[in-house]
Amino acid sequence: MAVLNQKSVMDMIREFRRNWHTLCNSERTTVCGADSMLLALQLSMAENNKQHSGEFTVSLSDVLLTWKYLLHEKLNLPVENMEVIDHYEDIRRIYDDFLKNSNMLDLIDVYKKCGILTSNYENYANIAPSQLRDFLCGRQYAVDDETDFCVPTSPMSKHNQDNEKVRLLAKKIIYSYLNLLVNSKNDLALAHILNIPDRGLGREAFTALKHAAREKQMSIFLVATSFIRTLELGGKGYAPSPSDPLRTHIKGLSHFINFIDKLDEILGEIPNPSIAGGRILSVIKMQLIKGQNSRDPFYKAVEEVAQDLDLRIKHIINSQQGDVAVSTTDISPARPKSHAINHGTAYCGRDTVKTLLVLLDEEAASAPTKNKAELLYDDENTIHHNGTSILTLFRSPTQVNNSPVKPLRERIHKSMQEKKIKKVQIHLLEDQQLEQVLEMFIWTKVKMK
Repeated sequence: MAVLNQKSVMDMIREFRRNWHTLCNSERTTVCGADSMLLALQLSMAENNKQHSGEFTVSLSDVLLTWKYLLHEKLNLPVENMEVIDHYEDIRRIYDDFLKNSNMLDLIDVYKKCGILTSNYENYANIAPSQLRDFLCGRQYAVDDETDFCVPTSPMSKHNQDNEKVRLLAKKIIYSYLNLLVNSKNDLALAHILNIPDRGLGREAFTALKHAAREKQMSIFLVATSFIRTLELGGKGYAPSPSDPLRTHIKGLSHFINFIDKLDEILGEIPNPSIAGGRILSVIKMQLIKGQNSRDPFYKAVEEVAQDLDLRIKHIINSQQGDVAVSTTDISPARPKSHAINHGTAYCGRDTVKTLLVLLDEEAASAPTKNKAELLYDDENTIHHNGTSILTLFRSPTQVNNSPVKPLRERIHKSMQEKKIKKVQIHLLEDQQLEQVLEMFIWTKVKMK
């Protein structure tokens, strides 16, 4: 069976975009690629472990084991004799809820939704479930790796490898900004960029946002936006409570929200997608390299990635010129408000959104990262750029004494046990006092005789 390549996956996503109005509720639904799927699964497993054992953590071996089972189970491939981790049903529910709340569909969801279409089926009917599984697992590397297995390592390979890591980091950050701009519900994208560049929004700020989002059943970005808008426009009568944990992060959150607002303004005010896309990339680039040395590898990587993406946007627009009728007139312009950009900005921004969606779809169709440990757990490659791994960021900070916060169930149980012990101690004390009184009474009686 032929190996599934990026072009075949991209063709499948294009079919999904052409029929989005029958397959999902939002035109801005973003596609979750292989790497993001694995990150979402890791977070879901850590959350499940927290609910059952109180620890927001999960081992790499368990993630990879569940990843394999998830792919087979979702694609309806045989799972007999496959090892499955405890509470898999709970993990799957948390995973599905995470994607739904983030307005995302993973590649398997896209594949299954395309399968229900009755028209143009031949465009993706040649993709077998096992092919998509192999693509998501990275099986296509097997052929490539065999040819390079015995090639001696070049003296410059370590340097080139480090530069490539920095470039991938810059690419991930810029893509995350574009993803959040298109889909403001994407908590995964927000987590990548909340504190890049440094805004003083570390784990404590993210945890406060995460808890508020869960309590209000809103996306993290909407919680942050609502908080800042209330401070700026609400007045004293509507000001957040002085005890609100977000108050200590006002400055950083304001910088972040105002920067996203600036990108939104470009999106809504410039009708030409090519100019708007280039301007958005330029503003993001300047934000990331501001104050940095031009010789810094990250500085150079950001410039290179922004330039490449700008050229890619222009190429996308040029390739769509012959398909204007399909791409821009399938929805009546009489309904602009239902597709407006962030609370009613200009309708002209929709063409830019559609272009950015193609760019994001191409990234989602990319082959998965080879080094899963580096993808899921490595803080070293991000810490120098004010970031942490996603798992570390979503894990609530520990207390000052470095002891983790005990889960609520454990704290309640401990409190009840302490109350029981206290009651027993009181009863013992009362019994001792009663015995003393009786002894005194008997001694007095004897003495009187």
